[in-house]
Parts: sequence; structure tokens; C-alpha cells
Amino acid sequence: MARFREAGDTDDETAIDISPLIDCVFILLIFFIVTTVFVEEAGVEVDKPQPAAASQGDSESVVLRITQRGDVLHEGARIGIGGVRNLVKRIEKKDETPVIIQAEERASSRLLVQVIDESRLAGAQKVSLATVKGEE
Repeated sequence: MARFREAGDTDDETAIDISPLIDCVFILLIFFIVTTVFVEEAGVEVDKPQPAAASQGDSESVVLRITQRGDVLHEGARIGIGGVRNLVKRIEKKDETPVIIQAEERASSRLLVQVIDESRLAGAQKVSLATVKGEE
């Protein structure tokens, strides 16, 4: 019986060579990277004011403030969303006049986008955003 065991018993273990598998994985990875299409989504361009721009006088820009209660203010007067376009058209003297929108921390983003749109429709080329602390 010992003879039969020796004949069927081999110490050679079978192993699977995975190096071709790794090559295939890298080829697939390169293929998907090369064929990927990157889509640019449309959005609102935001021009952050620079510290040097803050030192310029406010007479050269239109400053609007959006409160967390949903009010749109200009120089402390409530103008509402309907008055933004008329105000910007009236004050804008040249194409370079920037519009600065100061939004309180908890102001509605929908109202912010509406003010940006109204400013752009009035002809403002530069619209800058700033956040300010809201009234507690």
C-alpha cells in the first residue's frame, strides 16, 4: 500500500500565475482614464474682492446687502429684489463699476442668485460677493 501512496502523492503544488491578470487590469485602467469625458458644469462666476479693492471708495461701487430675513438693502434703505436692476442701471456710470453683494451668513441662496442675475441683467460686468455677520 505504500507503493500506491507514493505514486499518487506529489509535493508539487499548483500555483496560478497572476502577472498576466495584473497586466490586463492596468490596460483596462488606462483605457478608462483615456476615454473619460470631463464635463464642465455651468455655474455662477464669483469674483472675490482683493484687499486692495477694499481700500477703494464705496462711491466707485454699488453695495447691496442681503439679510437673513430676505431683505435687499442699499445704503440702509430696503429696495427689494425688484429695485436691484433699476438701481444698478442708474448708478452704473461706466462698464467697470463693480457690484458688491454682502450676504449675511444665513441669507437665502435663492435670493443671492436672484440679486446676481438682476445685477447682470442691468449691465454689471463685475459682481463680487462677501459674507457678513447677521444681526442676532
